[in-house]
Amino acid sequence: HGHYSLTHLLMPTNQSEEFGALVPWGDPNWYRGYSSPYYTDSHIQWRARIRSFVDTHIMPNCHTWDENKAMPSDVYVAAYKAGWLPGCVGMWPTKYLAEDPNAPKPPAGGFDAFHELILWDELSRCGSGGVVWGFAGGISIGLPPVLHFGSEAMKAKVAGPCLRGEKIICLAITEPYAGSDVGSLRATAKLNAEGTHYVLNGEKKWITNGMFADYFTVAVRTGKPGSAHKGISFLLIERNMPGVSTRQMLCSGVWASGTAFVTFEDVKVPVDNLIGKQDEAFKYIMYNFNHERWSIVAQATRSARVCLEESMRYAMKRRTFGKKLIEHPVIRWKLAEMARQVEATHAALEHITYQMSTMNKMEQMQRLGGDTALLKVQSTKVFEYCAREAAQIFGGASYVRGGQGEKVERCYREVRAYAIPGGSEEVMADLAVREGMKNYTNHLKKLSAGSAGAKM
Repeated sequence: HGHYSLTHLLMPTNQSEEFGALVPWGDPNWYRGYSSPYYTDSHIQWRARIRSFVDTHIMPNCHTWDENKAMPSDVYVAAYKAGWLPGCVGMWPTKYLAEDPNAPKPPAGGFDAFHELILWDELSRCGSGGVVWGFAGGISIGLPPVLHFGSEAMKAKVAGPCLRGEKIICLAITEPYAGSDVGSLRATAKLNAEGTHYVLNGEKKWITNGMFADYFTVAVRTGKPGSAHKGISFLLIERNMPGVSTRQMLCSGVWASGTAFVTFEDVKVPVDNLIGKQDEAFKYIMYNFNHERWSIVAQATRSARVCLEESMRYAMKRRTFGKKLIEHPVIRWKLAEMARQVEATHAALEHITYQMSTMNKMEQMQRLGGDTALLKVQSTKVFEYCAREAAQIFGGASYVRGGQGEKVERCYREVRAYAIPGGSEEVMADLAVREGMKNYTNHLKKLSAGSAGAKM
């Protein structure tokens, strides 16, 4: 009497079987046989699909691809045939895969936000942001503007080959002069007198996949100087257009992803290559920003977990002062500090992912922007912490490219590639507070209006 059965208070749950190596905190807790309200048999099968590909085709090659600063072109087609590359765009684009009678099928029951979370999480197990971005850093942000806002003719030309891994597309927004401040970009596209094509001039910097991309989704200024975010348009640029050139940027990390400095010099672009409407691309850019940041959170959180897993494995075999590292209390403390932060961040990531799966795109933009921004800050700070602590646990081995400390050495170099792109930590923190202020102010206005109405 007076007590409720616990089963009546819980959401429907699915308890999965144990999966993976079961290194403490080496995988999310549902891999350890925990019950979860988020995952179904479809997600379990999808997880196995991605892990098999990563273990077979990616893990053995990461170091070589990274050192070569390039990946072989056939791996993209392999990723398509293995059935996961199309999922990088945040939906399962069945319409644009229909040309191929042997197209991979979506996960059972349809592709949802948790399938995509698993995709980014499992890919990032390889411990190379460069390889993850080499596969998907272009298509995941370069193709969605085409899919959502491009003409039917443009989608028919570009979408299928990119989704099948036959062509590479990238997003080009950032410039030497403007990063997070998108409204300040300077690349210009001027419509000719006849109205048949634009003439594009400008530079783009830190463009992921730019070195080997066939297509560039480029943000340009079509409005008057000083028009800020109101005068920006998206153009689809093709590599073979005269005046397009790229050169490799010598970055600290993510080497395999083809980070490029791109120059456009009097490039003639047909008006048919305009994505959406002229001067309205700022809202197109914002349309996918939450999704991009969320994918960065998923990657950074797993990268932090990789540092933890590698540290745990190493500490259980490395001996110092007559005993294993794990037997030193200070090392156990380091591992515990890493674990509590990784587990908490992943739980928050699953919570945001659940919200994404219950909201349409416009609701996500309106309601999740601040929370996603905060979580991006959280995930990259945790990644930075774990990379540092892992390097301390590995000692000199973390200072050598390749060998036992390969993943940790690489992760340590790649933290900034997550903390800055997609909105730097400082910009994200400020955005979150401003969003909170705006929402609360609107709430107070509604209360005030309601109160005034009641008095009348």
